[in-house]
Amino acid sequence: MRWTVKPKPESKKIEALQKALQVDEVVATLLIQRGIETYEDAKTFFRPSLDDLHDPYLMKDMDKAVARIEKAMANQENILVYGDYDVDGTTSVALMASYLKSKHSLVYTYIPNRYDEGYGISYKGINFALENNFTLIIALDCGIKSVDKVAYAKELGIDFIICDHHRPADTIPQAAAVLDPKREDCTYPYKELCGCGVGFKLVQALAQKDGLTPDDLMGYLDLVATAIGADIVPIDGENRVLAYFGLLVINTNPRPGIKAILNQVEKTELTITDVVFIVAPRINAAGRMEHGNFAVRLLTEEDGELAAKYASEINDYNLDRRETDKQITEEALKQIEEQDEQNRITTVVYHKDWHKGVIGIVASRLTETYYRPTLVFTKSGDRLAASARSVRDFDIYNALEACSEHIEQFGGHKYAAGLTLLEENYEAFKQAFEDVVSKTIDRNLLTPEIKIDAKIDLEDITPKFYRILKQFAPFGPNNMTPVFMTDNLVDTGYGKCVGEDKTHLRITVAQPQSKSLVAIGFGMGDKFDLISNKKIFKAVYSVDENEWQGNVSLQLKLRDIK
Repeated sequence: MRWTVKPKPESKKIEALQKALQVDEVVATLLIQRGIETYEDAKTFFRPSLDDLHDPYLMKDMDKAVARIEKAMANQENILVYGDYDVDGTTSVALMASYLKSKHSLVYTYIPNRYDEGYGISYKGINFALENNFTLIIALDCGIKSVDKVAYAKELGIDFIICDHHRPADTIPQAAAVLDPKREDCTYPYKELCGCGVGFKLVQALAQKDGLTPDDLMGYLDLVATAIGADIVPIDGENRVLAYFGLLVINTNPRPGIKAILNQVEKTELTITDVVFIVAPRINAAGRMEHGNFAVRLLTEEDGELAAKYASEINDYNLDRRETDKQITEEALKQIEEQDEQNRITTVVYHKDWHKGVIGIVASRLTETYYRPTLVFTKSGDRLAASARSVRDFDIYNALEACSEHIEQFGGHKYAAGLTLLEENYEAFKQAFEDVVSKTIDRNLLTPEIKIDAKIDLEDITPKFYRILKQFAPFGPNNMTPVFMTDNLVDTGYGKCVGEDKTHLRITVAQPQSKSLVAIGFGMGDKFDLISNKKIFKAVYSVDENEWQGNVSLQLKLRDIK
């Protein structure tokens, strides 16, 4: 692991913020590193308010989108709410359909089949709309690149409203309205909304016309928070407000579908991390293993008993998903070794029978073993389809763009993307991707990095300090859990390997003339020799709470030791 200590802000700024907030130097440093430099900034950060949400009409085409929906409702048109099969897409569809159904009875949902339609807007979906007399399709979390398909629908007399957050191409689809804060001609103040976030802004705009405020829409924010966590968008600005209040709903009064998921796990209060690892995989499993419609059905169900039944079905899909991705990961790792590709700059693997629904997860797993840009391919109809995952600070979207002569279609973000290509182009693409990444990537990025917020001593870790740290949540990109480094540490003699297979490390650390604290390092059992026999070491960690038999104490959650 590469340890990188973030630059310390100017001492004048730290002193000014310390004085304004009456906090210690470490807290002031953490805040300034997150762009919080004044009392007002801190007030907004520590006390999120729905009043801080931007006016939805600042988004380009919002007025057109609202006008087209109002026209559809006035004329009793059938409205089809269309979205991708992942968490962001299904939560978006559930949110939009739930809200529109409260105002208009002729609202239906459509999730494309991952296996015969693929990602985004499909001709099959448009033909379904034609056959069933839909004249308006609201596409969520997809559509920004669907120029030809939107034009095809228009010829058939079907209008599109696109709510997307992906990077547009040079040409914007000729839809009735295109809502995407990443449009170059859109001056919306916050650019990092997820697809469900863009959908919520449309709901907010519609509600505003009826005199409603964001407070009246709180019940939808459990969906938005789930999408924010699952889509790994920055948790700053507007996303921070939406995630904060969405978590509040999840922990106090979630919709029956989410409540039914939570009833399957023993958790009293969920963080955004819990949402990512408990709620999101179950919602995702429906689209991965069966069909995204099952996720939408669960998230829109209002009857508790039915929601429990649907949640149980989805949990079964999730168990199947776990087994499948474990097996494919093992096969992919074996393929890398058999082809003697351990020392390449990229990972590109393919098998025609790999389950398309889990190749994204497998790509993530492979980056845990070989920390480098990764693509996992499988056969999909007459094409090969892949999921791509990157390493921190390397833009995989740009790398794919540089290989576009070999690709049929691609889309996504800096860190995750999807693509299709013809099978005969696979080897040429694989070599081109390796060449492009080799030429453009900083070799340091191929070693996992731990970014350290501040160097502190154990005596700095007090209950008051931890109470303030907790208020930095919800955590995520641009506001990660604070990570600290402490040196001159020694184990007091209680260090041992723990867990069923002794793979975890539990130690009690101290500095000279300081208190001691328990530290736990998951998967770090192999580092026991570094701390045994009173050896002096340094550690990187976050501060956490441990609850045991009713007693709560502070502990260190180790990231690495040297």
